[in-house]
Amino acid sequence: MSSDGRRAQRQRRKARGFSVRVLAVVAVLGVVALAGGVVTTLQGPRVTSVQSDVAAAVSSSGSRLIFETTQSLKKVDAAQVTVTPAAKFTVDTSGRSVGIRFTDPLWDQTTYSIRIDRLAGLGGGPTSTVEESFSTPKLHSYVLERSSGGDKIYRVGLDGDNEPVFENEHIEDFRATAAHLVVSTLKDGVSHLIVTRTDGSGPQELALPGKGVVTNLQSAERGNTIGYTFTDADISASGGRESLLFTGSTADPAAKPAEIKVTGADPRVEDWRFVPGTDTILMLTFDGALSLVSSAGAPPVELGNAAGIDDISGTTAYIERIDGPAVIDLASAKEKAPPPTPAELGQTGSVLALSDGSTLRALTPFDGMTPLATAVTRVEAAGKTSVVAQVDPADGLLQTCVSPSGRYAALVVAPDVVDNPYDGYTLPLPKKLETRIYGLDGKQITTIDGFDVAWCRKAPSL
Repeated sequence: MSSDGRRAQRQRRKARGFSVRVLAVVAVLGVVALAGGVVTTLQGPRVTSVQSDVAAAVSSSGSRLIFETTQSLKKVDAAQVTVTPAAKFTVDTSGRSVGIRFTDPLWDQTTYSIRIDRLAGLGGGPTSTVEESFSTPKLHSYVLERSSGGDKIYRVGLDGDNEPVFENEHIEDFRATAAHLVVSTLKDGVSHLIVTRTDGSGPQELALPGKGVVTNLQSAERGNTIGYTFTDADISASGGRESLLFTGSTADPAAKPAEIKVTGADPRVEDWRFVPGTDTILMLTFDGALSLVSSAGAPPVELGNAAGIDDISGTTAYIERIDGPAVIDLASAKEKAPPPTPAELGQTGSVLALSDGSTLRALTPFDGMTPLATAVTRVEAAGKTSVVAQVDPADGLLQTCVSPSGRYAALVVAPDVVDNPYDGYTLPLPKKLETRIYGLDGKQITTIDGFDVAWCRKAPSL
């Protein structure tokens, strides 16, 4: 055989050997892949990653924890999920992921465990149980402290730490959202609305309806919408806009604000609230008319006369009628009285909603015409009561608010109110104010100088 023939024969043998090795590798890979698939199927779905934002979970509702798994999943039912300690939630399933959305903010500095039982893949096979734990961070808020040397907004913690984030010569009011601070300042008798990041950086001025004074500043529960009442600086007996309601957006500070109008009623707004999760506003006008107004232009719903608006939880409004407190279902306009409290506990001053269906009420008994200590009292749906905090009659309770999770109550108090002179602001308040924080179990957590704690929907009123 020639050398060329021998060379060709060797090349054919090498080619056959290479082909055999390739086929062997492919076969092995196929076996491995098949084995992996069999193992996955035998084990059921397994978690590959977990996504969450625990910082947002303690300050706002709707936070999510998302499990990514090894298989496309059958729909997970809420009955398969256990959250410890208990918290309200909803479940959604999409492809290889299952999300747990918390209805309410979670407690701070708490370890939560989530277990999903009978997790099943679309392809069948055995089910599995997955479990994940996470710890929430410390809770913080913001307060405003006025002083002759300039007003400051502080970021404060329940452990007593505080950090100034915004300062101005004259701060009337502010609101804190998930991403912004909205600050109402006053200069030469004219209001300015300043929008910043939550650390006070990146200030921008929000467009107003004109030169005038902003009062009753509020923010929607979610998103970028804010609202306020506005009065022209040059208002006189001959005309001008007085206490009209406008909304604006922190996402577009230059946008023209929108007026919220009520046809056929006194347009001047005494009090108001955003209704969470809707495009509607609960409005109380100067003539005492209470109405539900749509920002989208739908006809208003008249809800009779009222003396004040205490709180809104979902579509349930807690209001003050002339003859006492009332609860209105804004979806149906049906009304009922809240569970009564024993007469010896005193008159109800305000009612706040708690996430479990109970309420927090300021109750003041009287000795003849003399008010005694005010008790901030938790009243369960069945009527059972427990005292959260007491305020000495020498002090003035200006406002009570509840933390986002419903774990704490904040009491804005004017100590020694008789000898505590008022300042000269458009929203006049005693010069010395403090915010006392209590757990709903009655334990006092801390006392913070200042007022307007960001848990409140609005500033305190006299």
